[in-house]
Amino acid sequence: MPLYIPENYTNILGTVQNTEKAVKSVKDMFQDNLSAQLALLRVTAPMVVLSGTGINDDLNSVERPVRFPVKDLGDRPAEVVHSLAKWKRLKLADMGIAPGMGIYTDMNALRPDEELDNLHSIYVDQWDWEKVIRREDRNLSFLKKTVRRIYEAIKVTENKLFIEFPQVTPSLPEDIFFIHAEELLRMYPDLTPKERENEIVRKHRAVFLIGIGGELSDGTVHDGRAADYDDWSTPNEDGFNGLNGDILLWNDVLQSSFEVSSMGIRVDCEAMRRQLAIRGQEDKAELYFHKRLLAGELPYTIGGGVGQSRLCMFLLKKAHIGEIQSSIWSEEDRRKCAEAGIVLA
Repeated sequence: MPLYIPENYTNILGTVQNTEKAVKSVKDMFQDNLSAQLALLRVTAPMVVLSGTGINDDLNSVERPVRFPVKDLGDRPAEVVHSLAKWKRLKLADMGIAPGMGIYTDMNALRPDEELDNLHSIYVDQWDWEKVIRREDRNLSFLKKTVRRIYEAIKVTENKLFIEFPQVTPSLPEDIFFIHAEELLRMYPDLTPKERENEIVRKHRAVFLIGIGGELSDGTVHDGRAADYDDWSTPNEDGFNGLNGDILLWNDVLQSSFEVSSMGIRVDCEAMRRQLAIRGQEDKAELYFHKRLLAGELPYTIGGGVGQSRLCMFLLKKAHIGEIQSSIWSEEDRRKCAEAGIVLA
């Protein structure tokens, strides 16, 4: 997406100092609310993992990680994480966490192949969370129940933020709307995936879009998703494939659908094998993470990430993620933003 400059944009918090205070408030409040809603324990997360283990999230399998040799390990290559989608499941197994409980962490990642715009930065910060579930919980009803809990955590944060910063008025609806990507395609067959999102999210303002990564009836996918963590190929009780999705909110500042979370019920052995075959990645079955999963050593889980800078940007009604976090931007984008009163960190 090209840089978007809203007309007559103003920082409703007045100053950069007030913005920094509000960012801290959002982060403190939301992680407490998320932990309470999902029964999560905070744990410390790695910033790097060893290459060749299958632990790093390879996103759409084309993005390049930041990789470097570790001198004291005989120059064995390590890489900065893209996310902790698979690391969390290993952590739950090693901690022996019981069903109904889980973990969350402050995840800091680098994604050097991101296309920089209002929403995307090479620096990614999110609350990565993962929860142990029972095999019988691997269904759409359980997924929707979990989504509603996360949405409630967002709404509680929004309402508490309004008390502390009354200029930041709440805008979220009472409930979140659920729809499958195939249903959305049938509603708007002539639109692109992003255009479809804009139509449905403009109407409902808060949407959980199900089935990200699975093939749709026109042979496309709504958006990419790796084959080895979210389960996007198992049939659900609505008659479509997919036990994962994205939380999308309507952003009044950008006049666009705005993703704040990607999440889902994770693959079991059967779904892992099926999805690796679909993507032609059967060789991954020999990697450390995949071997442990296929050997039945990892628990059934549900998990995802909630973007920290993204959520702050939405709740504080900012036009650019660079108003929340410090990162790298082109001089041209910095100039255009400065002319519009958008102060990038």
